[in-house]
Amino acid sequence: MENKNVFILTFLLLSLNLLAQKNQKHMNDNLSKATFGNGCFWCTEAIFQRLKGVEKVIPGYTGGSIKNPSYKEVCYGTTGHAEAIQITYDPKIISYRELLDVFFYTHDPTTLNRQGADAGTQYRSAVFYHDEKQKKDAEVIIAQLEAEKVYDNKIVTEIAPIKKFYIAEDYHQNYYNNNKNQGYCRAVINPKLDKFVKKYSSKLK
Repeated sequence: MENKNVFILTFLLLSLNLLAQKNQKHMNDNLSKATFGNGCFWCTEAIFQRLKGVEKVIPGYTGGSIKNPSYKEVCYGTTGHAEAIQITYDPKIISYRELLDVFFYTHDPTTLNRQGADAGTQYRSAVFYHDEKQKKDAEVIIAQLEAEKVYDNKIVTEIAPIKKFYIAEDYHQNYYNNNKNQGYCRAVINPKLDKFVKKYSSKLK
């Protein structure tokens, strides 16, 4: 009798585990990815983390030719990589177009290889698209912004297919949330977050 109970318990546990794996796979199948380069990824990670429908934001490097670049190498500006964030999101809650709206609102897409005091190709404005629809959406919104003369200068945002995305070192992950009292966070990230929150308060978690 005892062996029978152990067998039943084991069977139930295995069944529950398989069901959980199936549900997790189904959830992952319903999620999409977006990858943007829009300046220091400490800032951009903090912004996109706060949007409803965004499941995960990972800072990293992409767009270059060097394999497994380090932060130090990317900072030299010789790897071709941009500091970027890769966003995993639920398109049923937030659309790619809405992510693009936030992308263009929260950085300056008219300054070539520069965001504020951060200069170099690693800080370039870039949309790294994952499929042709994302490419088209980026092209359409840029055309609209140009037609409406939202910016005084021409948009220089790069639109390129996503290449290998290299995850940044551990200390870059969740940087703002872990270092809110750090000088850069208070002086640079806080003002950007304040501006973003006022504009997109209805879309925040």
